[in-house]
Amino acid sequence: MARQQERARRTRAAIVEAAAVEFARRGYAAASVNTILEGSHATKGAMYFHFESKEDLARAVLAAALEKYTEAMDRWKRVDADPFQVLHSIVVEMADRFVSDVIVQAEFRLIVEPEFYPDVRSGGTQVWGRTAFDLLARAEREGLLRPGADVAVFGRVLAATLAGHAHMIDLTALTTGSTGLRERYEEGLEVLLTAMASESWLETWRRDGWQDLTPLALAAAEEIAAEKAEDEAKTSDDQSI
Repeated sequence: MARQQERARRTRAAIVEAAAVEFARRGYAAASVNTILEGSHATKGAMYFHFESKEDLARAVLAAALEKYTEAMDRWKRVDADPFQVLHSIVVEMADRFVSDVIVQAEFRLIVEPEFYPDVRSGGTQVWGRTAFDLLARAEREGLLRPGADVAVFGRVLAATLAGHAHMIDLTALTTGSTGLRERYEEGLEVLLTAMASESWLETWRRDGWQDLTPLALAAAEEIAAEKAEDEAKTSDDQSI
């Protein structure tokens, strides 16, 4: 029984991955179910066992992307560092994921389709956007913004800037062979910070540059994993009583 469940889980994951590749490449309307089946090496029966329709499959891809964003933001929320430095690390990770993670690429392509407009309000953009807003609010409390700087404006312009760069990359990457998305994301953030961060923060940043917060992020991930394992063990113990 356990072996069958694991096989079903792997089949479902393979179908979602193949669907993401197809949605990222062709969008929702033009995506071919047959191509998805070929990419996943699954039968049509297996696909319809797990998913009722192509729309259901697309929503599974969106859910997988949301899970990735949530995991990443949960990790960064635990990093105790300068809020602008944390925001920079998030921006860099988002750029890297967009370039290398087909699930994230597919989510970006799907949410501009009319069928999935409502999902923008609950998708990955909202997850990282809330985290960014919280970081900007903390920066304001710590006196790291210029007097009169509006946190909401900062967040809106940053989100629009990153989305715009991603759309431009999506249009040009196939012909240029290189995205440079991380550099463009960093550039957008730096322009905003130059306009809205306090002079004292900018002076420190110009002197020291961006910090590598990877060790802190890895420690946070290990902490989350340990807490999850502890919760699962407790649940198992409770069920055995």
